[in-house]
Amino acid sequence: MAEVIAKEANKAFSILKTLSGQERSEALVKIHDGLKANKDSILKANELDMKSASENNLPASLIKRLDLSKGGKFDAMLQGVLDVADLADPVGQCTLARELDEGLKLYRITSPIGVLLIIFESRPEVIANITALAIKSGNCAILKGGKESYETFKVMSDIVNRTLKEETAVPDAAIQLIQSREEVSDLLSQDKYIDLVIPRGSNALVRNIKSNTKIPVLGHADGICSIYVDSEADMSKASKILVDSKTNYPAGCNAVEQLLIHEDIVKDSHKIHTLLKSLIDSKVYLHVTKEIKDKVADLDQSFISDVQEDSFDKEYLSFDISVASSSSVESAIKHINEHSSKHTDCIVTENKETAEKFLQGIDSAGVYWNCSTRFADGFRYGFGTEVGISTNKIHARGPVGLEGLMSYHYRLIGDGHVVGDYVGGGGQKAFAHKDIDVNHI
Repeated sequence: MAEVIAKEANKAFSILKTLSGQERSEALVKIHDGLKANKDSILKANELDMKSASENNLPASLIKRLDLSKGGKFDAMLQGVLDVADLADPVGQCTLARELDEGLKLYRITSPIGVLLIIFESRPEVIANITALAIKSGNCAILKGGKESYETFKVMSDIVNRTLKEETAVPDAAIQLIQSREEVSDLLSQDKYIDLVIPRGSNALVRNIKSNTKIPVLGHADGICSIYVDSEADMSKASKILVDSKTNYPAGCNAVEQLLIHEDIVKDSHKIHTLLKSLIDSKVYLHVTKEIKDKVADLDQSFISDVQEDSFDKEYLSFDISVASSSSVESAIKHINEHSSKHTDCIVTENKETAEKFLQGIDSAGVYWNCSTRFADGFRYGFGTEVGISTNKIHARGPVGLEGLMSYHYRLIGDGHVVGDYVGGGGQKAFAHKDIDVNHI
């Protein structure tokens, strides 16, 4: 069955990538309209998933990710589909043009990756996000949701499938939604037909997938994000950034989990109290080193505990944060590079030279200066939405939108040219290697 699914997706890809940008965008508008018209049935199904999750005592962070009804998440999901539809067509763009010789021209053209296998937990809006990005970029996608979102997944997948089949030029098999865990295991072996696996979920999920497939995997295992508050930081600015990074959506992979504070601030009772009290006032639990704990004895101790051995290697996904002091920006960089998951890290300082050192020294997909780590998001970057955030260093990195789902190929157009006429191939002619205007393909 898995081979059939993968083959059908591969066949659909050969058709999808030939459709015009307008046809692909029109399909997204139809999907948006279908999901919007069925909002009540989708949210009703989502309620069933939420109830089941609560009854089965699933983690609070997972339940929060599962909920489509709060915080305008459903409407944001719909808007994300339209935002992607309105983006420029990423397919068929010329990024390099070169004349190798008179009448022999080389072009580098953007093209879709192929067939994507996306495996995700909790977040039912991923169906809409990835469907939009895949179709717009000319890629086919096979989606597998977690069992905790089964009811929502089923209703949304039926709407997407029906819409594609009845109202668009997109092939039926371009977006396939599967529900069997066994099929996922079998699909991971279909490296002949599937080009990329994108897991969205827990550390355990990502690591399991990486160890069970030969197909390239794009994603991140953890979101261990850090903020370093420098000695020259504005305390009001630092507090605002910290609270937002931790409390805006603590279950998100871009929420801050580690706080490093320059030792000069730690020694200043007013500054350290201002900083940590802002977190405690927001009901954040602080896991602190002994040096920090000795300085905050008069703060509410019910929100303060000692760090554990793994405190700086942990993704809390809750109202918890690990706190330590740092002697310098160099020390902070060393700590973060050793303990972070290379997702998103931030420095708060008014010193440009110090900030530049941090921005260059941190080895992460996102490196920020004086702003919340929660900005690490495809929608906020203007990508429309994202299929995930990659901490890989090859191909796509950071929030992966349309551009991250593109590859390229080379087109060479000649007029009877042969290698045998040129130096290195047996002939005497030299190559011109002259760059030409990419807009005149």
